[in-house]
Amino acid sequence: MYFQRQVPIIYNLFPRLVGNMPQWLLHANRAADMSFNWLFINSIHYPGYSGSLYAVKHHYWINPDFIPKGTPSDGMALLKQTLHNCINMGLWPMMDLIINHTSRDCPLTREHPAWYLHGRNGELVSPFVRDLADPTKITVWDDLAEIDNGGSIDREGLWGFWAALVKHYLRLGFKGFRCDAAYKVPADLWRYLIKVAAETDPEAQFFAETLGAPEEQTLALREAGFHYLFNSSKWWDFAQPWCVAQHEKFGKIASSISFPESHDTPRLAAETGGKEAVQRQRYAFAAMFSAGVMMPVGYEFGFKNRLDVVETSPLDWEKPAFDLQSFIRRINLLKLEQPFFHGEGDLKLAKVSENILVLERWNQQTPGKVGWIIVNRSWDKPASMAITDVDYKANHRLYRICKDDSPREGEPLPEQALTLDPAEVVLILLP
Repeated sequence: MYFQRQVPIIYNLFPRLVGNMPQWLLHANRAADMSFNWLFINSIHYPGYSGSLYAVKHHYWINPDFIPKGTPSDGMALLKQTLHNCINMGLWPMMDLIINHTSRDCPLTREHPAWYLHGRNGELVSPFVRDLADPTKITVWDDLAEIDNGGSIDREGLWGFWAALVKHYLRLGFKGFRCDAAYKVPADLWRYLIKVAAETDPEAQFFAETLGAPEEQTLALREAGFHYLFNSSKWWDFAQPWCVAQHEKFGKIASSISFPESHDTPRLAAETGGKEAVQRQRYAFAAMFSAGVMMPVGYEFGFKNRLDVVETSPLDWEKPAFDLQSFIRRINLLKLEQPFFHGEGDLKLAKVSENILVLERWNQQTPGKVGWIIVNRSWDKPASMAITDVDYKANHRLYRICKDDSPREGEPLPEQALTLDPAEVVLILLP
């Protein structure tokens, strides 16, 4: 189970797009064939009036959209069997853990009003977020009611409810939790739940979602005990120093997971005019940048329609623009097989020019071994660099990871200059 614990390679199965539970297994099988080892399934709970996956009304009921018609009982037995089948494929299932809010029509708002934040007139408070670039822009989710995890007068009862929820879903077969808006929940509560989970399943893993949070709120989770957090490398221009600086700073909290797109972002193919080379570039880079990588269903086919937590349905399945399955398998296997890419690693901006990024990487798993991730920042034209720009040794090898026909064991370095195709990523590593 080493790879499962130390090298998380996550396929995000967005359930609104793929349909009900028996249909999940078709996509899980494809993910396993691409050498993913985790399967993240967005919120499966019964939703509130808005229909959003993230507006949970009943925590112990399954969303009826994911239960085939005619299924006996409440679907929990089918969920348990589905998770068991995924594990047998080599995929550890991960679920959303949403404990900073519920839907406004959740029965808990009436049964346990002390668990919620209330305004001056006693009304339920909706969660909101400020745009980091423009604090005057505020997004309010008015279908949600915010939980008072830090100040509730019935904190013991509230925290006990979350602990029971964690134990229930671990016993069903989930092995990990994506902790939605983790920065909006006290670190003490996360530490408590991670301890509860470890007592139920010592292999349980917690992944903190903190994207869009002010830096100080993310750093406040340092003592929470998270195994992983999701980083912001998707938005890096391969030039400005912020991404490497953030990588070092947040590495003190936990190792991180990169992604080329997510269910919260536009599809990369839509943003780039369907450029397959950029699709390859961003996945390859994400896999090599940090401890883990995540990719949503459809990325391998260049899907362009954004995943919507309310509106998306299986009817939105698109005709593939291309097929990257063999490429993604090669990248995943390289990450699994190369100890150099296990763990978070240390990074240094070695060179940034008009079109070339040279990122130096080393880590504790391979002491004394230094390697380089080299990116052609241009989508449209080749770019060259001198081999002397890296402090290589004679036995370093060149890995042209974006090319399907390149040898997996690498090839000798060119004598003088290295030319990269548009949007190409290459590696220079010791074997």
